[in-house]
Amino acid sequence: MSMDNLLTEIRQCTVCEPKMGHKARPVLSISKQSKILIIGQAPGAKVHASGIPWQDASGNILREWLGISNEEFYNPDIIGILPMGFCYPGKGKSGDLPPRPECAPLWHGKVLKQLKEVKLTLLIGQYAQKYYLGVRSGKNLTETVKNFKDYLPQYFPLPHPSPRNRFWMAKNPWFQDEVIPLLKSKVLSSLN
Repeated sequence: MSMDNLLTEIRQCTVCEPKMGHKARPVLSISKQSKILIIGQAPGAKVHASGIPWQDASGNILREWLGISNEEFYNPDIIGILPMGFCYPGKGKSGDLPPRPECAPLWHGKVLKQLKEVKLTLLIGQYAQKYYLGVRSGKNLTETVKNFKDYLPQYFPLPHPSPRNRFWMAKNPWFQDEVIPLLKSKVLSSLN
């Protein structure tokens, strides 16, 4: 199956719709030429409404971390965006619900087989890290991110860039001081 056909099929997927309480709207952006792959959680309500991945406050912070422009970020030949759950999962007691569990097993393998140019894969948040690192992940997100070098060059684990994580950022200044500069360097070398 071609990448175009696969993306059409994903964007028409309604597998989890009966469990969500709202219409499915799979959101992703990727091409066979993607150089950097971002595997995040799931779209929030704002992204669900717009259909544009990471077009929210979290996306602004993420682009700042990566040191790239909106134009670069939204060029699928540069950045591939493959969330753990393609649709907005709905609201929970303290934020959005976890990504729907159907998406990654159903679609990720098919998409990853199409990618031949990826030089850097970012695992954003605990759901992506648990899925892709499995038993290799730390006991919690902080430990996994702190030991990010253990997962290179295959994966680069990051916390979610949500403004809600400002307390985590304040408690972990090493992230801004040590991880972000290396992340920017890895992004830059992946683009060349």
